[in-house]
Amino acid sequence: MGPVGAVRGEQGGSKSSRPGGAISDRHSQSSISAPWLQAQMLAAADLRSGDRVLEVGSGGYNAALIAELVGATGTVVSIDIDPDVTANARAALDRAGYPHVQVVQADAAHGHPDAGLFDVILVTVESSDVPPAWRHQLAPAGRLIVPLRMRGNTRCLTLRHDGDHLTATAAVQCGFVAMQGEGADPVTRIRLYGDDIVLTLDDPTTRADPERLAAALDGPRVEAWTQITATVDEHGVFESIHLWLASQPRPYGVLTVDRHKVGDLLDPDNKFTCPTLLGPDSFAHLTLRQPRRGVYEFGDHGFGPAADRLVAELTDLILTWDRDYRHGPGPAITVHPTGTPVPATDRPQLLVPRRHTTIAITWPAPIHDSKDPQ
Repeated sequence: MGPVGAVRGEQGGSKSSRPGGAISDRHSQSSISAPWLQAQMLAAADLRSGDRVLEVGSGGYNAALIAELVGATGTVVSIDIDPDVTANARAALDRAGYPHVQVVQADAAHGHPDAGLFDVILVTVESSDVPPAWRHQLAPAGRLIVPLRMRGNTRCLTLRHDGDHLTATAAVQCGFVAMQGEGADPVTRIRLYGDDIVLTLDDPTTRADPERLAAALDGPRVEAWTQITATVDEHGVFESIHLWLASQPRPYGVLTVDRHKVGDLLDPDNKFTCPTLLGPDSFAHLTLRQPRRGVYEFGDHGFGPAADRLVAELTDLILTWDRDYRHGPGPAITVHPTGTPVPATDRPQLLVPRRHTTIAITWPAPIHDSKDPQ
């Protein structure tokens, strides 16, 4: 086993991140990222010899990988709020031959101002916001890699300075353990059917009545199917429709469902983060069925007195996505410091207000509108 492998060997038994999966804040507070995601984040960071890197969320192994990529002239600082995590990371790095990697026990929401500016800030925990320290400590041409949660949808963004805000140049669906400390921003979880059906709310504009929504499950289910299909080989299609539905300026949440226990009652398209339109006493969620092997049809199920209306609205959103946005470039994601105006647009846009920033998800012109009229 090489030196990097020795560091990883010190960290067995922790939970891995996974594509499309939400990791509850009720579980472990530290994890090793899945290898595919670690590789993708390191590639997005575009690390070069001599780079100065701040890693948010320690473990040791990822810091060792970074140290190899930035070389002897580079600087690596790994910071974590948990003293046990930093102690283990320090011991593993020392044993594997990386004493030059700095490990700091502190609240990462403040960054590490003593070290000056960083070429890369690589965040390995889920955050709902971008603290000012990260932006201020990022060099002018720096890259901020952060799993950012937006209305229950977490995307690992590659952010760069763009005037008075940050602009994402890449986005990958992911799941991470949530940030602790000052940067913690837990979602609201509403149990609709014990722990088997849980509704998650992740924005301050959405309110829900747990008793009325739970009562909706006692009534009949309304179904609609769209004849819109996708295959598992279509890259990004399921991530795209999830973010499109989350981008609508209306009450919205995501469902987490134990299919083994309540599959006959509620059949979500994704058991971890199923897009759901909400009403005061009703809801409608995205679902799938398989007309033939490898092919899935999008549909929706609704519950409650307003189920018919919500199902019709969800169906219309699916059809609009398929016609105008499915085959386009996807939305632009920008992060604006609180108090900085977000440019007005006539295109579909969702603003997600957080403590330090406003996240703007702005979709491009519809495909049929962007074609050359000639």
